Amino acid sequence: MRLTWLILALLVTGWAAQAGAQVPVRQPDQQLTGTITRADYQRYRAVPFSVPRGTVRLVVAFDYDQRAQKTVIDLGVEDQHGLRGSSGGNKADFTIGESDATPSYLPGRIEPGRWRLVLAVPNIRPGITARWTARIWYLRAAEAELAAPLVADRGSGWYRGDLHLHSAHSDGTCPSQSGKRVPCPVFKTLETAAERGLDFVAITDHNTTSAQAAIREAQPYFDRLLLIPGREITTFFGHFNIFGVSAPIDYRVTPNGPVSFNAIADRVHALGGLVSINHPALPSGEPCMGCGWAMPGADLARVDAIEVVNGGAALLPGGVEGPLSGRAFWLKALSAQRPVTAIGGSDNHDGAQTAPIAGSVGRPTTVVWADGLTQRAILAGLRAGRVFIDIGGMAESMLDLRVSNGRTTAEMGSILRAATSDQLIAHMTVQAMPGARLDLMAGDAVITSVAIDGARDVDLPIDRQDRPLIVRAVVRAPDGKVILMSNAVTISGANGSDRP
Repeated sequence: MRLTWLILALLVTGWAAQAGAQVPVRQPDQQLTGTITRADYQRYRAVPFSVPRGTVRLVVAFDYDQRAQKTVIDLGVEDQHGLRGSSGGNKADFTIGESDATPSYLPGRIEPGRWRLVLAVPNIRPGITARWTARIWYLRAAEAELAAPLVADRGSGWYRGDLHLHSAHSDGTCPSQSGKRVPCPVFKTLETAAERGLDFVAITDHNTTSAQAAIREAQPYFDRLLLIPGREITTFFGHFNIFGVSAPIDYRVTPNGPVSFNAIADRVHALGGLVSINHPALPSGEPCMGCGWAMPGADLARVDAIEVVNGGAALLPGGVEGPLSGRAFWLKALSAQRPVTAIGGSDNHDGAQTAPIAGSVGRPTTVVWADGLTQRAILAGLRAGRVFIDIGGMAESMLDLRVSNGRTTAEMGSILRAATSDQLIAHMTVQAMPGARLDLMAGDAVITSVAIDGARDVDLPIDRQDRPLIVRAVVRAPDGKVILMSNAVTISGANGSDRP
């Protein structure tokens, strides 16, 4: 009998412990309070509030007392056009944005004006007065992009992720239960990423934000896998990923038209996101329309990263070092002394694919040193450039590079000023398969090559005086194929005025 009553209680009250949104740490923009008595039993109450102009994300946190007396207040919300959702008693808070919302609520434009909380009272005992509080935040621009659910933050360290994944929301497909090829749900890709031990991913469907709702729904389940909003902006003149932005962005670039790469990049940066050029050396044509980089008027100073290793391109002749890789494009950008980060992306289009080959989820893996497993920290780590690319997606791999001139030590992704008379030393931390070799590189030229047996720290002199000098490291398997690739330290002249 006791079990029967417990089941009935759950049917009435639901599970209210799970949050539906990340509540901002700052004080709310508005706080509403009120009371419920027996007179409100089995009735609905509409509580009005005004949404100001410029709001792109609404966050509401709701609480009430007298739960011990079996009081239940269900929660919903409506805008000027009707109900935007109702979560009953199963969520303590929720968010609604243009492209995503807490499950139970509908995403869409946040129109300014009069909205209403919809409170339903399925139970309150005679003689009980319950007090409720609703805290409301009206988020704008960059602040709204950071209002994603959190995962368990493990603090500073190396984090492994895949920054180029497609799903049913563009051209991702996978086998159905009966073996038919069908649009692949986001959940399958996330499941595979979690199984492969990744810490973060970005679903980057072509030009659309529709996957953000599925990502919002999935994040509480994948509480050890950070889901970063992403998109592949796909144009006639090149493809580029944007990370950390869920807001709709017009992608229709035309020469001398109102939409340009530079304008998109500026908008992404204003929202706190990053811009990364994808597979820039691929040819454009019928097999891959608009894939090569021929963007009119593009200012590369606005680019944060370049996809140096693309999973699909890695399967083509020449592999990750061939003419179709992004390596030459990246090195050319660095030669102009622009701080731009080399990253990898599987460009996966089948989230259920399990074969350990380039193009499957996590192959390649981008490994980032970050202050924590949060969207803000991962994006900052990518921007800083202390990043290496693990082509094979091996969980224990490591490649860190620092360069010293005797006075200062610079990490990957930075510029070190040094006179031609300075003695330069490269400090590397490496972990790779037995029989692997480490190549210390100056651009595309090998300075020194040494054997690596498992994990070790390596210090090597750099006997080159040309400036600027792009120092990077590559680890090769016993068969000579690249398995790890570092970012670079650019050595400039002591006064920083050298040019290629």
